[in-house]
Amino acid sequence: MATAIEIQNLNKRYGAVAALDEVSLSIDHGEFLVLLGPSGCGKTTLLRSIAGFERPDSGEIAIGGAVVFAAARGIMTPPGERQVGMVFQSYALWPHMKVRDNIGFGLTVKHISARDAERRVDEVLRELSMEGLGDRYPSELSGGQQQRVALARLLATKPSVFLMDEPLSNLDARLRLDMRSEIKRIHHESAVTTLYVTHDQTEAMTMASHIVVMNKGRIQQIGTPNEIYRKPANLFVAEFVGMPGINLLPARALTADGGHWLEADDFRLPAPWLPPKERVIISTRPEDITIHFESQDGALEFMVYAVQPTGPETFVQLKRGQRMVIARETRPVELHMNQKVWLTIDLAAANLFDEDTGRLLSPEA
Repeated sequence: MATAIEIQNLNKRYGAVAALDEVSLSIDHGEFLVLLGPSGCGKTTLLRSIAGFERPDSGEIAIGGAVVFAAARGIMTPPGERQVGMVFQSYALWPHMKVRDNIGFGLTVKHISARDAERRVDEVLRELSMEGLGDRYPSELSGGQQQRVALARLLATKPSVFLMDEPLSNLDARLRLDMRSEIKRIHHESAVTTLYVTHDQTEAMTMASHIVVMNKGRIQQIGTPNEIYRKPANLFVAEFVGMPGINLLPARALTADGGHWLEADDFRLPAPWLPPKERVIISTRPEDITIHFESQDGALEFMVYAVQPTGPETFVQLKRGQRMVIARETRPVELHMNQKVWLTIDLAAANLFDEDTGRLLSPEA
């Protein structure tokens, strides 16, 4: 598959803070790539650098094979000449212009004839089921409708790349769900390369073909949503992705009684393989912990600390000594605080991390 965007060794500093630190990334044509990370991780700086709104200190950016930024060669193509379109968190609609004029503004800037621009605006309004909104002002629209206008403006100019900077963060939960579906549909039908910035892991997991997890200006991992969730490259990714959060158990790897073991707190778990490091961190997702109501061989006794029902599932916090873990329970069971239960952990689904470096360990290493 051809490369739509190529980024090489991009750096950007704000004083002592490295917003981008040797960032290199290849994005294929037609991909829906999500830049995910906490506030200040560099994801928006990277998006704005691709758009041309930020000038990195060093590195190169190519879009569609054309170099649009190269610090060493003094190349800095203006945003309007990069063939990209951007949707902002604030929607950035002109308050004095009607919806139709907001959508057609980019076409006017590109000197498209009035007749062709009107035809294209009508097309986009139909595509987004907004035919009745063309003559309204932004102040007369709901948040979801304003976001649709911002998307319509993006679609109208038919850029080769869509850039979206946390476009749904101002919407309520139900509207976010609806708009995620709308954006996925738009991407499916247009097949336009899309870069989407968010700190919301649910948006990332449900929308992306690939996710780039960032922290402190560096790329931590690139992978499919399933790879990011099931095989996080390090402890940062493991802890950042997943709701509720992942369970982390410091442990010591050892060989005893003819087998390999992971010794954590006051109990031992059979190790699926012997890691190369003695001090490790066991990570297990809440859904990989099973709650039993009677003692079983190999099960660990815990106490129910808190129960948080959500409707289709229940999050159960469990305590043993000073150790707290959380389980996701989908069965219609009755649980109450201070109840004694027994847990088994699916170690085949667990990961082991080096306690010193935080890096994922594997049997092949």
